[in-house]
Amino acid sequence: MPQLDSWLDITFWPDVLRRTVAWAIHALPAVLLIVVLALVLLKVLHFLCRRVEVSLMRRGRSGDVKTVREIEKRSDTLLGIFRTTGKVVIWIVVAMLLLVQLGVDIAPLIAGAGIAGLAIALGAQELVRDVISGFFLLLENHLRVGDVVVVNGTGGLVEQVGLRTVTLRDESGVVHVFQNGKINALSNMTREWSAVMFNVAVAYTEDVDRVMRVMREVAHELHEDRRYKASLLEPLELFGVESFDEQAVVVRARIKTQPAEQWQVGREYRRRLKKAFDAHGIEMPLAHRTVHAAQAKPPSRADARAANGAPDGASGARFEGAGAQG
Repeated sequence: MPQLDSWLDITFWPDVLRRTVAWAIHALPAVLLIVVLALVLLKVLHFLCRRVEVSLMRRGRSGDVKTVREIEKRSDTLLGIFRTTGKVVIWIVVAMLLLVQLGVDIAPLIAGAGIAGLAIALGAQELVRDVISGFFLLLENHLRVGDVVVVNGTGGLVEQVGLRTVTLRDESGVVHVFQNGKINALSNMTREWSAVMFNVAVAYTEDVDRVMRVMREVAHELHEDRRYKASLLEPLELFGVESFDEQAVVVRARIKTQPAEQWQVGREYRRRLKKAFDAHGIEMPLAHRTVHAAQAKPPSRADARAANGAPDGASGARFEGAGAQG
């Protein structure tokens, strides 16, 4: 039992102590220096992220409350990614330097990590594509949590934006998850400001100028209402007569609103406009449909005889006889 003898050897533990002291004298200062540098780099990373966050918030102070909230969401998302990535890189470098100080040859580890990374990259190309697409999606501020967007033809409220996926919830409550690398078409309906379009159809007999005057009055009343004043950005934009349909003249208009407020404002404006048109006697024609009712054709004499179940000749003779007798 040579191993047990070595443990019980009187010179074993003094040799271990001597080696430990020698390593502490030569390598421990380097280890402490590496740890201190790592802590300093972490502090610098936190300081830089904090400065960037303060700079973004300072730029957003000139906007309204919603603009400040959007900047906060974007800065929190991006800076969180930067912090996590920076910490991972710093600690990986620190671990490699500590292994060198412990006498471990890290060349095979680096080679193995490179091969493993290549294998993972080849086997997870779709994942890498999703992460890269998600990073630029956040960096370029194409959408944020709370936006109403249409992704690949599917619309909904953005509930989550990550490096790999985007999660939407539509009006029916159905959750849709899209991979960032497979987003081919993105339409944001709540970016900075929104708008609601109106195509108002009136009869050809109505005065178009009078119709547009009533539309302006209704929009002005809506703008003066304190419940909707904060949601409106600009007065009603009247584009004029848009088209001539078969039964009506179409007048187009637009109202700019705060993000995601266009549906509520649009419903209220249509309600008030209908009441105003009724009060002013302005006709909004409806589509007419003509229904032709087919009249039943009176049965012929032959059909009547067939319905009674008698032959044609017998029936005729009986009819004539009864007539002669009478």
